[in-house]
Amino acid sequence: MSDLSFVADPPQSPAVNAAFEADVASDGYVNNLTRVWSWRPDVLTSFQAVRADLLAESALSAREVAVMVAATAAARGDAYCALAWGSRLAELSDEATAAGVLRGVDSGLSEREAVLAGWSRQVVHDPNATTRADVDRLRAAGLTDQEIFEATTWIAFRLAFSTINDALGARPDTQLAEKAPRSVREAVTYGRPT
Repeated sequence: MSDLSFVADPPQSPAVNAAFEADVASDGYVNNLTRVWSWRPDVLTSFQAVRADLLAESALSAREVAVMVAATAAARGDAYCALAWGSRLAELSDEATAAGVLRGVDSGLSEREAVLAGWSRQVVHDPNATTRADVDRLRAAGLTDQEIFEATTWIAFRLAFSTINDALGARPDTQLAEKAPRSVREAVTYGRPT
């Protein structure tokens, strides 16, 4: 066992090695979450593919997706995804906007982005409490019913991903935290430490 998660690294195999090598090629290190998910690299690959398929035909922008994930991660108390997607949102907007979303403050967002952030938090906290009026607010901000479905599905996928990482103790990578903008790091006061 290590202090990177509650489970040991999986035995080496071609699929595990490929997952680790992909991380090293893209990030320069093996992500703690990849170590956890590599107990079933086939499931990781399938999960990544279905998430990519969801967004491939979607009109949701990269910034809107980043807003939803940052808001979802913050509402869920998931430091790992909050650091990763808060950093991504900072790249697509600015540090203050990203830090705000991670704190539940939506200044700096368009009306459409703000309703997506609010919807993300609502789906995290109590999906059974949503109403037709909540969906109508999304429509009023310009989202189509297809985009509303896609946004909701994306939020649910992110919740599943975060739940697995958090339940199995995947700590946010030190490298991830170090490269996150300072205001993003300071906004993430929840979840597992690096």
